[in-house]
Amino acid sequence: MRNTSDVIRAVSRHTLAYMLFSISEMFRHYDEFDPLDLLIVHAILNANVINVMNDPSLDESFSSIHAVEPDAIKQGVSRAALSRFLSLPLETVRRRVTGLKKRKILAETKAGLIVTEQNAFRFGNNHELQKTNMLLLTKLLRDLKRSGINGPDDLRVRKGATSTRKAK
Repeated sequence: MRNTSDVIRAVSRHTLAYMLFSISEMFRHYDEFDPLDLLIVHAILNANVINVMNDPSLDESFSSIHAVEPDAIKQGVSRAALSRFLSLPLETVRRRVTGLKKRKILAETKAGLIVTEQNAFRFGNNHELQKTNMLLLTKLLRDLKRSGINGPDDLRVRKGATSTRKAK
């Protein structure tokens, strides 16, 4: 088993590359949107389906690339929660959300904000981005395997392994 700092470094390097490639593809595909608006939309999308991801039967029901979670089962999110999650000023989130609602991307429910299943930009149901994500995830897993990380057990560090960071 590798030491703590080797595992942390390898995972950090490869997952950062995955995240940056993913964000780059999202920005490239939706080039008519401000990057901050895209970040807000995708944070809301994620919040909307947390309940689906945590429920194995719902997760299976909506696992098809052709299945879209109906608005009725989406978990809403508040502007304040978005502000905290993204570390953005609340007023910035409010202003951006107002613009996204005008474009009919977001809707307000009793539970909070959702990305509507009928949005004209196919947020949450973009097959091209989903397929690109599969390629990027495959690359991430291949790169981690090449670094000696084949699964969660390889993330454990041996007892007594210490960081190579020098004390001052």
